[in-house]
Amino acid sequence: MNKLLNLKRAALLAVGVVLLSSSTLVRSGDNEPPPRILVTGQGSVDVTPDMAVLVLTVTREADTARAALTANSSAMGDVLSAMAAQGIAERDLQTANFSIRPIYTRPPRKSSGEMEAPKIVGYTVRNSLSVRVRDISKVGAILDKSVTLGVNEGGSILFTNDDPSAAMTQARVKAMQEAIAKAKTLAQAAGVKTGRVLEISEQSFNPRPMPMMRAEMSMARSADAVPVAAGENTYKVTVNVSFAIDQ
Repeated sequence: MNKLLNLKRAALLAVGVVLLSSSTLVRSGDNEPPPRILVTGQGSVDVTPDMAVLVLTVTREADTARAALTANSSAMGDVLSAMAAQGIAERDLQTANFSIRPIYTRPPRKSSGEMEAPKIVGYTVRNSLSVRVRDISKVGAILDKSVTLGVNEGGSILFTNDDPSAAMTQARVKAMQEAIAKAKTLAQAAGVKTGRVLEISEQSFNPRPMPMMRAEMSMARSADAVPVAAGENTYKVTVNVSFAIDQ
């Protein structure tokens, strides 16, 4: 009798374990993400720039820091006056970098083989000016005039757009249209349909600054303005889109 009861209890326990396992599988299945299609779309728009950003650097060396600073300040003052004469507003002028650094020399090794400590023989003062030029036709003349007045180290030039928001919006639309087209093509090939959009993420890319001549600029005067080609700016947007699949 006891043996029969034990068998019944064991059977009931086994049934309970099976039911519990089935319930667990159902719940874990409910938590699984719905089937989806993941695609990437890209869009780009080319726009003619309407503004240039220049970095003009004046470098001066002298025996003392005071003398180097005085010479640098005089040259940079002339450059600032020239910017005003070209119609550049004060809000478009900003100091980008300023430094005073000693110039060292290492004495020759003594006959005993000992090395003397480096000695300061002068100072270098470097002052960089960031200039926003809203009339691109003036860029060549500004560069030429700046070199004439004391700019003697290369910087960078960036042709950009004062307000690229409209171009970025167009690029986003193109990127999304491409993503939708890709998703539909994949769904048709798989014999399913695209459902609602589950997730969208975006990456945008703006034009990079174009380096100017890095070597020291010639101080010789030029009869003609520096030739400049602005070209076009390309604004790019990449979107990652997740679509649900309708079976």
